[in-house]
Amino acid sequence: MSEPGSPSSRSARLVVSLPVPADSHEKIRAAVPGLTVDFVAESLTAADVAEADAIAAWRFDESLLAAAGRVRWLQTGGAGVDNLPLAELARRGIILTNNSGVHAPNIAEHTLAMMLAFARQIPDLVRAQDRHQWRDTETHRSVFELNRQTLLLLGLGDIGLAIAARAAAFNLRLLGVRRRDLPLPGLPIELSPMTRLAELLAVADHVVTSLPLTPSTAGLLGVDQFSAMKPGAYVYNVGRGPVVDTPALIAALESGHLGGAGLDVVDPEPLPAESPLWEMGNVLITSHTSGASPRYWERGSEILIENAKRFVAGADLVNVVDLEAGY
Repeated sequence: MSEPGSPSSRSARLVVSLPVPADSHEKIRAAVPGLTVDFVAESLTAADVAEADAIAAWRFDESLLAAAGRVRWLQTGGAGVDNLPLAELARRGIILTNNSGVHAPNIAEHTLAMMLAFARQIPDLVRAQDRHQWRDTETHRSVFELNRQTLLLLGLGDIGLAIAARAAAFNLRLLGVRRRDLPLPGLPIELSPMTRLAELLAVADHVVTSLPLTPSTAGLLGVDQFSAMKPGAYVYNVGRGPVVDTPALIAALESGHLGGAGLDVVDPEPLPAESPLWEMGNVLITSHTSGASPRYWERGSEILIENAKRFVAGADLVNVVDLEAGY
């Protein structure tokens, strides 16, 4: 990357419209003395961005881009970028970075919580508690162990790797597919290309997708993929709802082919009240909460500070998004 911050006699200006806690504002300013950092409301206006060289925001549409004539770097508050005008960013040569990594620990814990809930029949036991019903013998016959089962991870970014690290402690066999040829940090993951997906689905007891939403991932798990899955297997979506074909998922669950589903994200969102998924005893719906963590902005601020320092120094930024690939 060349000259992310164009040289100028003035101090470069970063506009932040993310809900960074107020007690972190001075920390961010002090960490990058060569940068003017202005914190504004989350509802960005053209006036906010007119003099900005860099912007940190949740969303940023083409009308704001038109007003931000000087902007060279855009930092988004989340990991997904499917809501941003990627083609226009590419046309204008604007570098886009994301907050990949801030969600990884909590989403990994959330995913393992859903897996363990199914293994230990927690949903049924909670419903029995509501009925003041003691479930002993029935539960003994229905629980299972994660130990020595097989987990297929669709996507091995920060979230997928964090799930793998925790799943390894439960002695799960780990299978994974990923597009980018990046090193695996000492994890016993058996990597395969996406062309082997049907073969991998046939042996997996649990399938987790943490994939971003792109043209190549939309509807990736549909009728054919659910049919290829091992009978009684569980599927989990902690990435983006449209990666899973919702009608196909419902059909696979209603037929009994799938053992269950742990859905933090769905398509559409919010899930309509009339969706049969709400009433299925073998479905966990967690309403897009896996990303919630009291440490979100602690980690997010670290990424913002690191990139701000690099921006001022003219160095390569971290978490740069491939605008063509969409993640």
